[in-house]
Amino acid sequence: MTTNAVEERQAEDVPGIAQDARANVSFARQPILNRDNMLCAFELKPYQAPAAESDGQDEAHESQTGTTDFIQAVLQPDVRAALANHPGYLPVTRELLFDEAIRSVPAERFMFELPPDIAADDTLIARIIELHGRRYRFVIDNVSQANDTFARLLPYVDAVKIDMQRIPQAMLAKFSSVLKSAGKLLIAQGVESQAVYEQAFNLGFDRFQGFYFAHPQGAAARKVSAPRHALLNLLQLLGGEPTVAQLEAELKLNPVLVMHLMRLANSSGLAMGRKVTTLREAINATGTNRIARWTQLLLYADGRKVALEDDPLLQLAATRARFMELAVERLPEAGRDATDAAFLTGVFSFVDSVFGGSLEHTLNVLALSKPIRDAILLREGVLGTLLNVVEALERGVWSDIEEASSKLEGLSVLDIAQMGLVAAAWAGVADRSAEASGLERIED
Repeated sequence: MTTNAVEERQAEDVPGIAQDARANVSFARQPILNRDNMLCAFELKPYQAPAAESDGQDEAHESQTGTTDFIQAVLQPDVRAALANHPGYLPVTRELLFDEAIRSVPAERFMFELPPDIAADDTLIARIIELHGRRYRFVIDNVSQANDTFARLLPYVDAVKIDMQRIPQAMLAKFSSVLKSAGKLLIAQGVESQAVYEQAFNLGFDRFQGFYFAHPQGAAARKVSAPRHALLNLLQLLGGEPTVAQLEAELKLNPVLVMHLMRLANSSGLAMGRKVTTLREAINATGTNRIARWTQLLLYADGRKVALEDDPLLQLAATRARFMELAVERLPEAGRDATDAAFLTGVFSFVDSVFGGSLEHTLNVLALSKPIRDAILLREGVLGTLLNVVEALERGVWSDIEEASSKLEGLSVLDIAQMGLVAAAWAGVADRSAEASGLERIED
């Protein structure tokens, strides 16, 4: 990691890669949105490194070790930071539920996801009742039919996750109506398009899991507006090493941007020991590199005044960009130019979700370098490989990550997962003002 990157992380109070060298479990996270299309939770997708060859330990001991490792991994600081004050949905097994160490997992921070094929006998039901008495909450995961296991578990869970890709359409409306009448929180899983989102929304679903919000067809509220053109103008100016006077003149044309910059300059990570009161002071305190990154991320900002950590598209862009930067720093001969290119590749890799139209056209407007364009459009080079990796990480597709990591010298799947958590933590606190819980968004 470069010195600049270390200093930047320290300035922003972002946790480091705190994984124990002996750990063999880590997680990816997937966003869960509420009916206002704001982040309200994340599901943790676990990865466990393949076990070493048996050294004579019995299976029971190995199972106990596995559940202990899993719980320790859940409790690591990077996981807590990556959740950004949102609840975590945690897949659990029967073995994990009966491990007394599970009581060290904070009940107020996690929902336990029960697999639909778990053995729902009297012993398990009794354990769920016991844990429920300790304020643990449960959700049935991946539901596509109402079988005996589902019927036995339903009275003891708070929520049901319905797989929108697998449930028969003929039963969806009646099924969701019955569950709503029973007072269950309904979560639509596998929401990958605006059409599926609207179907679930109209049926009264409470939560939505999937990446529909990152597709152009789901971004009607994020089309080009005059302020976003101002952001593009500012980005083009920043690309030419402007003077402070030039930046000041450009920013003064856009009072909303001035407000953002003043808040950024007075944030806890950048404060100079006194309050920044002038635009020139704010520019000097922040620096052109940080202003450029802040401007890039603001392209994804919603038009509402919400906390930064609740905006799903901005969080996705920030996490992806930071992951790309962290990953390329771990590769041989990575310099400052490489880390900057990696960040740009991540942040602009789905910019069509903001502007609509073709991704290629938008990248032309941004005048990005050929390696960055080729990485985004053709998945060429190291940056293209890393982009494939981070997209697989977002979906928790560990087999794809294993395949891609074999092409990246010195990066294991656990390294990649852990960097994903660190990037998510950075996105959750990036540019957060010490004076305000949220940033006013670019108005359309």
